[in-house]
Amino acid sequence: MSVDGVADRATGTGSAAREIPGRKIELGAGMFVIIDDREIVKSGYASSFDREGVASAGLGPDEFEEWVSGVGKRDLQAVEAFLIGDCTKRDAFPKLIRERCHVPVIALNDSPSLEQTLELFAAGMDDVVRKPIHVREIMARVGAIRRRRQAQAQAEFKDVGEMRVYFDGRDPEVKGAALALPRRERRILEYLVMNQSKRVTKSQIFNAIYGLFDEEVEEDVVESHISKLRKKLRQRLGYDPIDSKRYLGYCLTLN
Repeated sequence: MSVDGVADRATGTGSAAREIPGRKIELGAGMFVIIDDREIVKSGYASSFDREGVASAGLGPDEFEEWVSGVGKRDLQAVEAFLIGDCTKRDAFPKLIRERCHVPVIALNDSPSLEQTLELFAAGMDDVVRKPIHVREIMARVGAIRRRRQAQAQAEFKDVGEMRVYFDGRDPEVKGAALALPRRERRILEYLVMNQSKRVTKSQIFNAIYGLFDEEVEEDVVESHISKLRKKLRQRLGYDPIDSKRYLGYCLTLN
């Protein structure tokens, strides 16, 4: 199988093909790969994508497994998304794909079963859609997944002076080395970094860390957390980066 004219756009040098028995898959920029046991499903979506001017390729589960395990990672980046329909090994494919690339993976579900939908998400699908679905909606969903990933990557950490503060649960790095912090102190530092340009009150910090409805913890606990955090940062940086003013609150100040 080949898609005329798309391989050159994918690599700029010619075909980006991986031979499998009886087939040749040529990857084009923005190609959708459909995996399903049923030929009518693969050909139906291929026709729909073709009407939108979008390249696609349909594979059975066995040939897909062989192809994705052997194709070059650079070639996989030409794939816009993998669409996994009703087929054997469906639950295993997201992990197999993740080992090779981070292209969006969407399940095409025939069943309205909530249990099956949850199982597909648990298997690692980025999205689960109910058939029938128009290919324009599929393309819009893929675009949304990519935008969320891009925003998440951009917001994963922030460099502040000699500190790199992460927002995904990792400990911050101070002067190039990780600084182990308890969860509450780490969250306070993250909150101060996110609000670096303004002063935040003890109440604001408490609500951000403990939530509005935690009645079992007193607001004054924030002062204890910040005191411990300041000591650790002072030891590593050589100065106290947290400025506090009575009645006004806290903010980061960097040398």
